[in-house]
Amino acid sequence: MTRQTARETPAGAPRLPLLHRTVRPEWIDYNGHMSEAFYVLAFGHATDAMMIETGLDSTYRESTGCSLYTVESHIRYLRDVPEGAHLAIRTRVLGVAAKKARFTHEMYVVADAVSEPAADAEPVATTELLAVHVDRQQGRAAAFPDMIGACFARLTEPAPPWAGRSIAPVS
Repeated sequence: MTRQTARETPAGAPRLPLLHRTVRPEWIDYNGHMSEAFYVLAFGHATDAMMIETGLDSTYRESTGCSLYTVESHIRYLRDVPEGAHLAIRTRVLGVAAKKARFTHEMYVVADAVSEPAADAEPVATTELLAVHVDRQQGRAAAFPDMIGACFARLTEPAPPWAGRSIAPVS
């Protein structure tokens, strides 16, 4: 079940709603906690919710033949998540250009299926993504319509400290 809660940044700027999910039994791996594939699934649902909120919904996709394609992502698995845990996923738009958008998702374990993370809560996982707006009929990147680009621009927030990092070399 999807639950979303409209929010604002501390400065009063618009913020995307939280996406809520509950960890299902089939999401649990042989180590007794959420399997990495299901972090990706939950983050994918958060991307879908962001697309709806920014006007890139199914009606838009059907009428324009355009969609958002993820071209790069970086996931950090920070804490184990048990079966039955209630998740809240926060999405931040970090930037938008003519044909691409950069955004993050932060996953938190919360008290119930509608709660917000506590102000001092640490995420259990994060992902940073780069997506390109693609005209599927032409098979190439296409500029966002002005209204969509303006929506992304209104939602843009500063990047969290962890964004923009790469995987450390093995020493």
